[in-house]
Amino acid sequence: MRLPHDPPLSWLQLTHNRSRFLVAVAGIAFATLLMFMQLGFQGALYKTATDIHRHFLADIVLTGPRTENFFDAGLYQTFTKRYLARARQVEGVASVAPLYIGFGHWKNPIADVNRQILIFGFDPDKPAFNLPEVQQHLEDIKRSDVVLFDRMSKPDYGPITSAFENGDTVTTEVNNCRVVVKGLFSLGGSIFSAAGVIITSDLNFARLVRRPLSHVSVGLIRLRPDANVDEVLQALKKQYSGGVRVQTLQRYMEREKVYWKQGSPIGSIFTIGTVMGFVVGLVIVYQVLYSEVADNLSHYATLKALGYSQKYFYRLILEQAILLSCLGYIPGFLFSIVLYKAVVEVVRLPAEMDIIRAISVFLFTALMCGVAGFMATKKLRQADPADIF
Repeated sequence: MRLPHDPPLSWLQLTHNRSRFLVAVAGIAFATLLMFMQLGFQGALYKTATDIHRHFLADIVLTGPRTENFFDAGLYQTFTKRYLARARQVEGVASVAPLYIGFGHWKNPIADVNRQILIFGFDPDKPAFNLPEVQQHLEDIKRSDVVLFDRMSKPDYGPITSAFENGDTVTTEVNNCRVVVKGLFSLGGSIFSAAGVIITSDLNFARLVRRPLSHVSVGLIRLRPDANVDEVLQALKKQYSGGVRVQTLQRYMEREKVYWKQGSPIGSIFTIGTVMGFVVGLVIVYQVLYSEVADNLSHYATLKALGYSQKYFYRLILEQAILLSCLGYIPGFLFSIVLYKAVVEVVRLPAEMDIIRAISVFLFTALMCGVAGFMATKKLRQADPADIF
């Protein structure tokens, strides 16, 4: 008879072989860490996919009819500016602003090497971004050759931020055209778009990218405070008849995320990585529990002969699986927080631990151990006291 304060049999069996027990916990921690990192990378990448979009000054967005993602709007799926003029005629529309998106080659003024950079252009009299630092320099970018530089760009573009903050005049070239940095802002590009961003006027954009301003990448429509978004949206769709895609800013951001989740290999890669972590943990736990059953088979047979039911042994193995899942989850969770912080500092991806991911991975870990425990009971179900003795 077990006293009230005695350790449970499941714990005693797990810890009887200390080395095997520690290897099992380490293996589950590794599997948990792998799942955390895959889901963390996935969440961070999807978040950065819309980091730029959420700073647009718009309630409704116009894009080309076949635009599927941010790249399309910037490179391939432009539309004519006359669509914006027609939007002004719709009741409830307060303002319409064209946004031009393109890519250029930024020359690192120190290393004398070129790096691709994302370029935004807009009419300074019709601001496109809800960024106070950009609003402060609207008059500056009206001047020829003037650009604003994203301080969150990668260091590969040169020490632009530090030089500007020290009061130095920063000049370089974009697509072999001279530019002067007159201000900084914080936007942050996406791994799906570019590692660096500059903002300038539409006229400067046309000169740098060599693209006519008659073709717009994105149309930004702001509504009056009393306007009904759904009514204006339907009125615009009716007027354009499929010539452009009309959607709310929120819907535009959702479509971007869906594209990278379902329309590109990115989503599949991270899903496969998460499944691999699950399978690795499943195999490790199964091997440990199977070994436990095999080593204690004679003990189980004795207990069976004494009248213990099969359910008792199922519960015993399940308890061991739950103990392993909890003990392996804790170090995996703690290590993942440390690695998330490293990812933020080194790679500049916003990998953050949240309650939903923490609970989800714990449930995955518990399920992983539970399935392994069920599989390990197969040998126990086949055991018979008469065969053992």
